Amino acid sequence: MNLLSRMHPWVGHHVAAIRVVIVLTLVLGLAYPLAMTAIAQIPGLHDNAHGSRIAGGGSKLIGQSFLDKKGDPIPSYFQPRPSDAGTGYDASASAAGNLGPESTVDVLPVKGQPDSGKQSLLTQVCSRSKAVGELEHVDGSRPYCTADGVGAVLGVFRDGGTTGKATGVVSLDQACPAKPFLATYEGVTVECAKPGADYSKALVTPIRGDAPAHPAVPADAVTASASGLDPQISPAYAELQTPRIAHARGMSETAVRKLIDRYTSGRGLGILGEPAVNVVELNAALDRTQPVKGA
Repeated sequence: MNLLSRMHPWVGHHVAAIRVVIVLTLVLGLAYPLAMTAIAQIPGLHDNAHGSRIAGGGSKLIGQSFLDKKGDPIPSYFQPRPSDAGTGYDASASAAGNLGPESTVDVLPVKGQPDSGKQSLLTQVCSRSKAVGELEHVDGSRPYCTADGVGAVLGVFRDGGTTGKATGVVSLDQACPAKPFLATYEGVTVECAKPGADYSKALVTPIRGDAPAHPAVPADAVTASASGLDPQISPAYAELQTPRIAHARGMSETAVRKLIDRYTSGRGLGILGEPAVNVVELNAALDRTQPVKGA
């Protein structure tokens, strides 16, 4: 009769448990991590395992903002798409804006309380498109946007509630004393919106306006990705920025386009997704190829 068989049963159970813990610790806590670390050094996996770092700092997998100290775009760099991750491309706060197509009415800030307001998705798109248009010297107008870069949305009061004659009209996203984007609607004078006023009984009525159906500013220039971290932009947005980059860097547009092509990835498996340009890698390549004087 061996020693374990002569022991009290619970002692044998504890000894067996200790053996299992030791074996699992050696296998899962030591052997497995070491094996995965070794596999990660295989060519093709090495960069991902080490964060895909690039020369000059950052990772080619996570976008960056290229802004000056005032928060304005630096003219000599390609600009990424907007980011809702923290204050922008914060890997610890990856998130989407969680706003959908029905987000068209702003919460206007109360005087003296600038943080009390909240922009709708429509106004965010409109203001971004206006800013990009000014930066790239193109028409930044979009359907359902006002010339001053907010949502072109009316609140219409009708004598029958949801039907009937219009009795009052408010430009919901244009706070007083702004001039409404329309003077009249259905014969009624359009008024600017008063912060804090209750317009809940008004019928929300977006106005398309005369903006082109296909805006000069691409969609990815005015909308954030789901993660808020994507480093890619569309080839169309890269092309839009090419003249500015060429001028700021003292390069030909042809040379800039060659760099864009180098950092453009195709569709996954040839059929999935769309071609995309990695802005982080592209800007790093620009700094290596044609540094900005005095920078």
